[in-house]
Amino acid sequence: MSCYSVDELLGDGNEVLVDRLEGAQKGITVLGLNRPAAKNAFSRGLVNTFKDILEEIRLDNGSRVVVLRSLTPGIFCAGADLKERKGMTTEETSEFVTQLRGLLISIEQLPMPVIAALDGAALGGGLEMALACDIRTAANNAKMGLVETRLAIIPGAGGTQRLPRILSPALAKELIFTARVFDGTEAKELGLVNHVVQQNESKDAAYQRALKLAEEILPNGPVGVRMAKLAVDKGMQVDLNTGYSIEEVCYAQVIPTKDRLEGLAAFAEKRKPVYKGE
Repeated sequence: MSCYSVDELLGDGNEVLVDRLEGAQKGITVLGLNRPAAKNAFSRGLVNTFKDILEEIRLDNGSRVVVLRSLTPGIFCAGADLKERKGMTTEETSEFVTQLRGLLISIEQLPMPVIAALDGAALGGGLEMALACDIRTAANNAKMGLVETRLAIIPGAGGTQRLPRILSPALAKELIFTARVFDGTEAKELGLVNHVVQQNESKDAAYQRALKLAEEILPNGPVGVRMAKLAVDKGMQVDLNTGYSIEEVCYAQVIPTKDRLEGLAAFAEKRKPVYKGE
């Protein structure tokens, strides 16, 4: 059994910083990866800190859109912390990968839209984390790839399942088998990211694009947006007829809401609706 300090296991609580924006951007919650010395690599501490934050946000109706970014210029996330991994036993490695997979599932299953802003390298588990988000923006020069086969392993945090669903099985296999690294422009051509932007001097072009996207989502009914996400996510896992049934169930959730009535009233009165998520 390897020995780890409490800080290594639990983290110092600053590996992921939460910023709830105000003013016209109220409702946008920004999660900033903040482990610069290790290129935001997944350590035990980061995973544990992140897990607690996600549980809090999951229950927060005030968070209408989540933006995931890095606070370290030039890097999004370098994947697993290989220095820490080297000191793990076989059992500890298996346990950690299971925890990491669970963390990314928690991101994927957040009820509100999650946008990943890739202003720097997203490699291995870093790209897997971005794949767990609903939408991805990238700087044109951001490097990314599922590079695990270079280390004689496979993507183990959901990458082998999400990538073929986002792209195609054949293309996903090619990218994983070759461990190919590509940039944001190529990622847009592949269909891996929704938007690619020219990187700016402050190295946050993808983040700024993600904020604009979040601002487009904000005015819409939050219950409707959440139910739309649920309908798409669940429907993609079943046959088409079952998907229709899922859509029907999700639609039933919005019918009794105050927001739906507000939307109808605002339309009739020719004004902007004010949705409260009720």
